[in-house]
Amino acid sequence: MALIKRALVSVSDKTNVVTLAKGLRQHGIEILSTGGTAALLAAEGIEVTEVADYTGFPEMLDGRVKTLHPKVHGGILARRDSAAHMEAIRVAGIAEIDMVVVNLYPFASTVARPDCTLAEAIENIDIGGPAMVRSAAKNFQHVAVLTDPADYAGILDEIALHHGSLSTATCFRLAKKAFAHTAAYDGAIANYLTARELDGSAEAFPAVLNLQYDRAESLRYGENPHQQAAFYRDRQPAEGSLAFYAQMQGKPLSYNNIADADAAWECVKTFSEPACVIVKHANPCGVAVADDAHSAYRLAFSTDATSAFGGIIAFNCEVDARAAEAVASQFMEVLIAPAYTAEARAILSHKPNVRVLLVPLSRHANQLEFKRVGGGLLVQTSDSLNVGVDDLHVVTRVKPTDAQMADLLFAWRVAKYVKSNAVVFAAGGRTLGIGAGQMSRVDSTRIAVEKANQAGLFLTGCAVASDAFFPFRDNLDILARSGAACVIQPGGSMRDAEVIAAADEHGVAMVFTGVRHFRH
Repeated sequence: MALIKRALVSVSDKTNVVTLAKGLRQHGIEILSTGGTAALLAAEGIEVTEVADYTGFPEMLDGRVKTLHPKVHGGILARRDSAAHMEAIRVAGIAEIDMVVVNLYPFASTVARPDCTLAEAIENIDIGGPAMVRSAAKNFQHVAVLTDPADYAGILDEIALHHGSLSTATCFRLAKKAFAHTAAYDGAIANYLTARELDGSAEAFPAVLNLQYDRAESLRYGENPHQQAAFYRDRQPAEGSLAFYAQMQGKPLSYNNIADADAAWECVKTFSEPACVIVKHANPCGVAVADDAHSAYRLAFSTDATSAFGGIIAFNCEVDARAAEAVASQFMEVLIAPAYTAEARAILSHKPNVRVLLVPLSRHANQLEFKRVGGGLLVQTSDSLNVGVDDLHVVTRVKPTDAQMADLLFAWRVAKYVKSNAVVFAAGGRTLGIGAGQMSRVDSTRIAVEKANQAGLFLTGCAVASDAFFPFRDNLDILARSGAACVIQPGGSMRDAEVIAAADEHGVAMVFTGVRHFRH
């Protein structure tokens, strides 16, 4: 147990600090403080001793030096179970400091401002704060360190329960959190500075990349049962990302559940109309937009009912009773939506194994994407680019109609979320056939046609999207014979002229985007 007799309170984020200080004083705990924190506490009628008065050394260098003093760090670092330590601080006239309440200068929020200068960033690098936090965390068996206002209430409750003391287990938990806090802080500084030069110029990526994720849960196993796994949440996840999920019911999520759920959610949230996306093994097997959730589901499901078995179903709109009845009639692993009616929840409760996730809807994307490779990490910005009608270049004699242009843009948006090589047939706001992940693009085209035929869907007059250019005309020949009327693709092949000629020969309209969407 750590008996708390004296606390040093010096915070940048002053959330609930007055309540904490009042609670500490009620237990007779002496408070040392600095600058703005001391002024705030004094203004609230809380008895407080300025650190400068305690050390006998005034703050200097515009506050850069105030807690960097032996009377502060000696009081924090002295081991109470060491007679030599206790004698050393007694001789030096140093009092024990049993609690450190510190959070750091707001470096991350400062550099997040577009107008932040290098000089401002440097001034928001805390020195004394991290030193105190690390000192207290190192001596956790005798000293408590608080870096998060969310911990204040629980700490006051435990102090009251144990008559002024905190358990070693609590102090260890706080120490681990403190070291993670300072690691993230230093990492943010390194990320910022190693991407910049003295003249103010900045690179897209830092020379040293530091990442911080919090373990959200340990998973039963990884991609396969012989692998171990855990899910880590970004400390600042993109708004509306899957990391914000709340599980409403169902079995624990697995590694594959989370990976597939993310693929479905990222795809469905790109549509503004009510939409449904069904994913199997990270690939959409059915996508549709409609007037309501039920209609979108029915259209998406009919694309490939076989692959939808045991899949992940995502909606970007509220799931009502009618939609819930429909999805509950098939076997699914995960259901995702931004809202559910009470009737829908009641219907889904009869499927207790189905994992029902509630995720707030926002169309923000992750800023960066990562892929682990042997001995390293690939990092890129997110593929968040969506093209519009004005971005398209018609390259054939036949021009797409307005309705065909809408189908082309829909198919193109779906293709972005299909593993390369990706070919998507679509019409009327729904997919008709999807070819994914093949080594040859022509094989993806054949598979998409075969999938549509198996589902009994007609391709006459439909649109086709390819995530990258057609290297040969054989793709055009196949999709034209299947009945496709228009094509959207990036262009840029050495044989573009050959492919365009094939499209003209078949009377197929074709547009180039100038953008590809490889997804590996």
